[in-house]
Amino acid sequence: MIIANIVALSIMIVGCFNWLLVGVFSWNLVTWICGAGVIARIIYAIVGLAGIWMLIMLCIRRTRLFSKDPTTMKKE
Repeated sequence: MIIANIVALSIMIVGCFNWLLVGVFSWNLVTWICGAGVIARIIYAIVGLAGIWMLIMLCIRRTRLFSKDPTTMKKE
């Protein structure tokens, strides 16, 4: 599970960097690399799924994402 979280976080970071480039420079890295075709849409879908995965992990576990012990709950 930790590996899935690391992979999802890495994909999200790349996606966030792409949106930063779009917002600041109006330049889309994914379109530049892959073109505006099916591959770019697949990459956007993978980034979206990674974001949903991380959101689910945050909601379900309510603790640190990279904790090895899933029973540790955040004490407030």
